[in-house]
Amino acid sequence: MCAKNVNKEGNSTKNSANGALKGEMAYLPLAQKIFAIKDLPPSEKMDRIISDPEAEKIIKTFSPQEMYWLIKEVGENDSLEIIKLSTHEQTIFSLDMECWKKDEFVTEKFYEWLGYLLEGGEKKIIELLTCLDMEFLTLCLLKTITVGGGIGEFATKEEVDFNWDHTFDNCYFISYRNANYAPLLGRLIDIIFRNNHPLYLALMESLRHEIASEMEELNYQLRSGRLGDLGFPAYEDAVSIYAYLDPSTYTRTEGVKHKLGADTNPAKFPIYVSGDSLLKEVLLKVGSEELSAEFNNLVNNAIVAETTAAPDMEHFQTILERVHGYLNIALEFLSGNNSDEACAIFETEPLKKLFQLGRSLILPLRKTAGKLLMEDNNFSYAANRALLGLKANHPKFYRGMDADMADGYREFGSIDDIRKYEVFLNELKVLR
Repeated sequence: MCAKNVNKEGNSTKNSANGALKGEMAYLPLAQKIFAIKDLPPSEKMDRIISDPEAEKIIKTFSPQEMYWLIKEVGENDSLEIIKLSTHEQTIFSLDMECWKKDEFVTEKFYEWLGYLLEGGEKKIIELLTCLDMEFLTLCLLKTITVGGGIGEFATKEEVDFNWDHTFDNCYFISYRNANYAPLLGRLIDIIFRNNHPLYLALMESLRHEIASEMEELNYQLRSGRLGDLGFPAYEDAVSIYAYLDPSTYTRTEGVKHKLGADTNPAKFPIYVSGDSLLKEVLLKVGSEELSAEFNNLVNNAIVAETTAAPDMEHFQTILERVHGYLNIALEFLSGNNSDEACAIFETEPLKKLFQLGRSLILPLRKTAGKLLMEDNNFSYAANRALLGLKANHPKFYRGMDADMADGYREFGSIDDIRKYEVFLNELKVLR
């Protein structure tokens, strides 16, 4: 009983302290508030924002990328208050990230996000509609709705006989192709009909005449342009980060490298490296806005190149760890684990080139693993798992080789990881 009382009092004290801190933060100047909030863990960051009287002003200072990743870290269902207060640019970026699988529009994801947006109220939708392209609205509805009738036209016999689901004006007739989306669609069209009648008329005519495949291609081009303005390359350009660089003929870049401006990509992805590493040490020494912008640009390339749809947070963390791992491997290889030399390398070598080098140092292991698996399939469970990890599209390190000997995979993170695999593969060759 006493232990419970102590714990209860401790929690009460902690909650009081947090409440006092929130209260104090509410009276800080906006700039100080923003500085304090952006360094908090995601859930606490979300809590502080929505409880602050200047929440909307704080949210406006987040770049579209920062707001999107905050929502993904916390989860959409727990971020409805943030989504409600998001700017149009932030919302459109989220839709651009969520609703596409490479060049294919994912209707299900649009309606999932439409549900979140409708939770924000009619006013939010009305304001957002003024910023969305007509082409995007048309595409969103084109695959899930059929429209008949029209202004100044006589309905055909087929239209008269058709069993339409609804009409708002006895002029245009609507049928829902997917009953699951009908409630959301009905609410959206009703809001448009009541609040922006010219948009309603234009949308109905567009839905009657446009071709889905053409709308999809046009919207993909528009989306690519918007993302390009925020530092996200086209898929065809992004995959170039995986170009092979022969480590034996690698030459250092002469002179000081061209640096991206700090405003090239305003999002600040977490430069997170678990444990100690040469990369972590160098980042602490030479970290700068320019380096952060270059790092963000590399992560953007990896996201576009490696995903067929918007990555969830687990996948995003994997991408971050892969980027860190390849950069660290390249730094160790070029500097011999000398931190001063590694700092000098950052002054001349583009991060993209270092990323390519780090990955290229792993690829010979993959080739050897493929050859061994082709010649013999009678390996032990652990050996087979280790070989299959190398054969993945992005080679994985088998954690059975780590101290904890876990039966799983992680990203390659150091030259030592490569050496462990080299020893393992040589032993397999000898045993065979």
